[in-house]
Amino acid sequence: MSKQHSLKRPPSSSRERPDVIAARKVLAEMWPGPARESSVTLLKALHVLTREGGLNLDTRRKLKQVLHLVQLLRPSIDTLLAEGSDPVIADLGTGKSYLGFILYDLVVGPAGCGSIVGVDVRAELVERSQALARDGGFERMSFVAGGIADTVLPNGRADMVTALHACDTATDDAIRFALRHEAKVVALIPCCQAEVASLLEHAKPSPIDQLWRHPLHRREFGAHATNVLRGLVLEARGYKVRVTEFTGLEHTLKNELILATRHQQSNPQARRKLDQFVEQLGVRPALLDVMDAAA
Repeated sequence: MSKQHSLKRPPSSSRERPDVIAARKVLAEMWPGPARESSVTLLKALHVLTREGGLNLDTRRKLKQVLHLVQLLRPSIDTLLAEGSDPVIADLGTGKSYLGFILYDLVVGPAGCGSIVGVDVRAELVERSQALARDGGFERMSFVAGGIADTVLPNGRADMVTALHACDTATDDAIRFALRHEAKVVALIPCCQAEVASLLEHAKPSPIDQLWRHPLHRREFGAHATNVLRGLVLEARGYKVRVTEFTGLEHTLKNELILATRHQQSNPQARRKLDQFVEQLGVRPALLDVMDAAA
């Protein structure tokens, strides 16, 4: 069992700190249950809360998104934890690690097993997250500086892969990462898909090319087609895929969650549907290399 993470909490006293009382009030409508003192200290370190326990307005929307995602992922994580295999969760394109730290604070830390590895190409953000994990006692959190496409975790293992708003083809790199590490669960929230729209601009005439004749429609259709392709690729590689709304449009326009759970090695029927869709679309995005490798 790991030690409780404290982020250098001051000695406890019989009276609650005023900042903790204030924080619990502002978090009451979104935090799952009463916020612990350790959670308040973590949110301060992430600059979600002010020193006095108030909520920074520019991070309120981000916090709501992360908390909602944690609740959506929790059943899958609980299943992995119940298997007793000390699961490894890889958080890709982690940025400032809001998701990783809050996921640890609410789920992985209290469970007493499992670990989270954050991967980000920006070394300065990785160093900052490493310092926060070290100072806060997040003993089963670690971070790797590197590109998603090139990174391989120790032992080549990641039981769950998450990628929150990995931009454009970085989400495809997350799929490659998940397949490379034979992940049991993949959770993707795509952002700014541009590759397919760019390919469609120069595609040959097609019976359905009116769907993307105008640039606005091409961007929207390209983003939608990209996510359809991603879901089919995962299904063809043996995952059961569920696509759902991540959060309300009032929080973010990038609100599509692709949640995939591995249940077989491959799915020939899904592969046929993928091939048919690619033929009708008339373009081949780079992600299809994972199907060529599996052939």
